[in-house]
Amino acid sequence: MLDQDLKSQLSAYLEKLQQPIELVASLDDSDAARELDGLLADIAALSPMISRVNGDDVRKPSFQIRRVGSDVAVSFAGIPLGHEFTSLVLALLQVGGHPVRIDDALADQVRALDGDYEFETFMSLHCQSCPDTVQALNAMSVLNPRIRHVAIDGALFQAEVEAKEILSVPTVYMNGAEFDGGRLSIEQILSKLDTGAAARAAEALKDTAPYDVLIVGGGPAGAAAAIYAARKGIRTGLLAERFGGQVLDTMSIENFPSVEYTEGPKLAASMEAHVRSYGVHLITNQRAEALIPAAQDGGMTGIRLASGATLQAKSVILSPGARWRQTGVPGETEHRNKGVTYCPHCDGPLFKGKRVAVIGGGNSGIEAAIDLAGVVDHVTVLEFDSTLRADDVLQRKLRSMPNTAIHVNAQTTEMHGTDGKLSRLAFTDRSTGEAKSVDVEGCFVQIGLLPNTEWLKGTVALSSRGEIKIDDRGHTNLPGVFAAGDATTVPFKQIAIAMGAGSTAALSAFDHLIRTSAPAQAEAA
Repeated sequence: MLDQDLKSQLSAYLEKLQQPIELVASLDDSDAARELDGLLADIAALSPMISRVNGDDVRKPSFQIRRVGSDVAVSFAGIPLGHEFTSLVLALLQVGGHPVRIDDALADQVRALDGDYEFETFMSLHCQSCPDTVQALNAMSVLNPRIRHVAIDGALFQAEVEAKEILSVPTVYMNGAEFDGGRLSIEQILSKLDTGAAARAAEALKDTAPYDVLIVGGGPAGAAAAIYAARKGIRTGLLAERFGGQVLDTMSIENFPSVEYTEGPKLAASMEAHVRSYGVHLITNQRAEALIPAAQDGGMTGIRLASGATLQAKSVILSPGARWRQTGVPGETEHRNKGVTYCPHCDGPLFKGKRVAVIGGGNSGIEAAIDLAGVVDHVTVLEFDSTLRADDVLQRKLRSMPNTAIHVNAQTTEMHGTDGKLSRLAFTDRSTGEAKSVDVEGCFVQIGLLPNTEWLKGTVALSSRGEIKIDDRGHTNLPGVFAAGDATTVPFKQIAIAMGAGSTAALSAFDHLIRTSAPAQAEAA
């Protein structure tokens, strides 16, 4: 099942097991069950700390990783390979006694949860967002045995997916009811289970000392800014709802200089590790709500958080990034995750054999249509412009695929549903004015990005597109406030460019500090 190289790597990891574990397999006579049986046999053969046990779970094929003689366990319904192989390895180690690597206070908060929680995560092996959610809930179930979790491969349990009308992954159920969806961290899950968590977090932040530089945003620009600032020996903080930003949603990266190929979550993890290595104070799962400009040049700039706390800094670097742009047409919000989605890699497999549409004829839209055409029954591309804007090579590939159709001059006007699920898209032919429609069960919106700058209106100067106006040094119109990345007026939205801009902003912030005040612990330039 596993090749020799993978066995060697896994064997090295399994040497970290501190307590014996058993693999409790519930199998039937399907091909998938035979594949899972082979995988479990390979794993058990790699360590004397692992044994096999037969189970009889209602979901087959499935297995549980259980710490011998305890209630500590995590479960997988399916074969956790692909993006979920890391989840499998971590589950083996954590159930086997290897420490869950999270902040001690966060771990104590998980252990202190009072109640019994049965979580089910419906995921796809092609989904890059799913492993974070799976790993968060697995870790919580190891820390607190009253929390149970099973990760379910929707492709293997299609009947259950259809019965629950799941059209987006990851989708999480708790105690039989839908709980949440999308990429979730332990902090985000706790905020829903522990209603006092937000208030305690705000209280803890009230006594935070002012920073020399506070970075708002944890994407490539924010990460680079944090590294460059911290290397100057100044007190650096980084505030983000989630570290990694849009990089976490990127399937493959093949244009990052010196790295031939990587994937978004892997790059984000490397960025976070690099930032942490410099002692940057990371504040995650907190949302900036307002910028409070300094009263005078050299004074403190404030960032008010949605939790109620306010952070102070001598200089601020804004790198809030961007999010998927929505069409804004009637029916989009109502059918989000009920047919309307924004990630073809994550949700595409859920539409196997169905008719779908892609809105957007740029590179991302046409790449999505090509990927989907290999999975679904038929793909219709709707492009507002009179021509597709994607690269010629992508257009040729799409046109060569027999189960695709392209409509240019197509203005989407409404998304209709039947029984709560998307069933039809209405659009107008802009060249003739004719009203048309296409029957679909899924719609993938790929029309670019929208800067996360609504909270900045009335403070820093913004362009007509809502982008933060900056000069070639990353200066905004406010003294001591700088910006970088996809939320700014920089012309090209690329990872490498965002990192360069973040570095520039950090150096500009340091220059500002040494000209207006003496930054704490500044090293010689």
